[in-house]
Amino acid sequence: MAILRIGGFLVLYLNAVAVFLGVMAQAIARGWLAYELTGSNAALGGILLAFGVALLLATPWGGVAADRLPKRLVLQLSVLMLAVSSAWIGLAVVFDVIAYWMLLGASVLQAVGFALFGPARMAFLAELVPRASVPQAVSLLLVNAEVNRVVGPALAGVVIGSVAWGVEAVFLFSAVLAIVGVLLTAALPVGRRGEPSGRSPLGELADGLHYVRRHPELGALVWCGIGVTMMGMPYLAFMPTISSDLFGLGSVGYGVLSATSAVGGVAAGLLLGRRSSWVRQTRVLVASGAVFGIAVCSLAIAPNAYVAVAVLLAVGAAMLAFQTTNQSQLLALSDTEYHGRVQGLVMLSFGAFGIAALPLGLLADVIGLRWTLAGMGVAVIAFVVGYAVVSRRRTTVTHRLADRPTPSG
Repeated sequence: MAILRIGGFLVLYLNAVAVFLGVMAQAIARGWLAYELTGSNAALGGILLAFGVALLLATPWGGVAADRLPKRLVLQLSVLMLAVSSAWIGLAVVFDVIAYWMLLGASVLQAVGFALFGPARMAFLAELVPRASVPQAVSLLLVNAEVNRVVGPALAGVVIGSVAWGVEAVFLFSAVLAIVGVLLTAALPVGRRGEPSGRSPLGELADGLHYVRRHPELGALVWCGIGVTMMGMPYLAFMPTISSDLFGLGSVGYGVLSATSAVGGVAAGLLLGRRSSWVRQTRVLVASGAVFGIAVCSLAIAPNAYVAVAVLLAVGAAMLAFQTTNQSQLLALSDTEYHGRVQGLVMLSFGAFGIAALPLGLLADVIGLRWTLAGMGVAVIAFVVGYAVVSRRRTTVTHRLADRPTPSG
């Protein structure tokens, strides 16, 4: 693609390939190791909860760092933290000193790394590519994450299942990939940094919140993105149960269904990525969000695995289209000096998603998984409809003001 000929964006893309491949691979190794250490399924839930809470608390500060520090430096620090979180566990396994609390600590450290990485990466993207190419660039980065969501766990599973030292190998290899990511960032420009404002980091954070409040179109996009992600994405946490309890497919089915969702996302991203800019992005956002909610509802009533596969293709495609449009609109509508903080607010949804998975799981144990999935889909649709109503009202008011006759002197 032509956009990959832009040197800075190519480096940013390759950096994301290295980082996400390692992170997705070690996610499987961490879950396996947690179960080996504790023999408890709840142990994995504790790791996810630690990651989600830490990400939720740290992400707004990552946005502040992206706006006030050189973006290349923020990327380097974040990827170094990801390298340390991987190497620490790998070496602990090698020297047989591993303990469950270390996995919790590594999850927190990884969350802080992501809190810095996400806003800086998206804000940097807006500097590296032409404004009209932002949607295409966002789409390619999200496709990269979807591809690695399939490739990383698959490679980790093969390594862990094939050799006795597979767990530590996955963690140490993830650390090496992160170091490669750090080295790649040396080829990036320093990146613009905000002018000193004299405010404390807390003051910068408050200023970012006030900025979004002063711009209702940004606030609507942020809350819609948070709501859709928080209520819809936990379907990923239920994939093992969907495979085993709903369709009797076991672990093999879990891998197939998870890969299907990711394939849908990749296909949508490649299709949308062919266009450097979109018209009527609000319609794209509403349509893809609504399809995502309807698809989650359809998963709740899928009668067999064949239908579930078709539905999951739609789930993955719609979610990636929604995320791409949401993030590219936020970059287009916000001022450059606020890109990091606005993207930091969007990333709160991923921390909230990790936290929401626990109460939704408890709800599924009480009322059943199908009813819970249906409720999640309805909640997604409600957020999208709310955004559509607000957006339409704002557009109507704008048109009325534009049509109002100008008083003559």
